[in-house]
Formats: sequence, structure tokens, C-alpha cells
Amino acid sequence: MSKVQLNQKEQHYADTREEAEEIVSAAKENDHLQMHKITEKYNKYGQYFLIDLTYAYQTPKEVMESQPQKDNAPEGQMSIDDHEGIEYSVDGDGTVNLPDSQLESDDEEVI
Repeated sequence: MSKVQLNQKEQHYADTREEAEEIVSAAKENDHLQMHKITEKYNKYGQYFLIDLTYAYQTPKEVMESQPQKDNAPEGQMSIDDHEGIEYSVDGDGTVNLPDSQLESDDEEVI
């Protein structure tokens, strides 16, 4: 199973509003930007700005729909393509069926 990044949140610091606006304008170049917010803050050293950026790359629905279908066989039967060796199928009651051409083999020695 592969890991897929769905979203990312970033927080940046700026001393002036102009610097904060530059960070936001650079982030807007990314097509995956969903939300940006500039918050003005104060502490004992003075004023500063926090910039929150949220990116969304894919929705969970897109990720789940992009996974290939593994089995097209009817319920209770295994697909012939699931095995790389001999061809066989398994019925719902657990019975294994082999084609007649594969029941006899001249190449193998039975002990």
C-alpha cells in the first residue's frame, strides 16, 4: 500500500504586512492552495504576522477511485489471472477445477 499525501498545513512568520503579502502571493502560484490567512499578533517585542497556508492535493474519494480493481471474477470464484502457474478456478464450495489439458503432464515425475 502506498502513502498518498492528501493535505498539508504550513505556518510562516513575517515582521511586516508586506512580507506576509509576499509569502501569500508566492503560495498562490501553487494550484493546490486551498486557504490562506494572515493574522496580526503582538508580544512584548512588538507586532508580527503569522501566515497560515493549507494545501489540498487529492480528496480521499479520488484516491480510493484511482485504485485498480483486483478481481473481476464472480463472487465465490477465483479469477484464472490470479495465478501465474497452471490455470484453475475455485467454486463457492471450495472445489478446485482444472482444465483437462492440465490434468496430465509428461514433464513432471511423480514420486
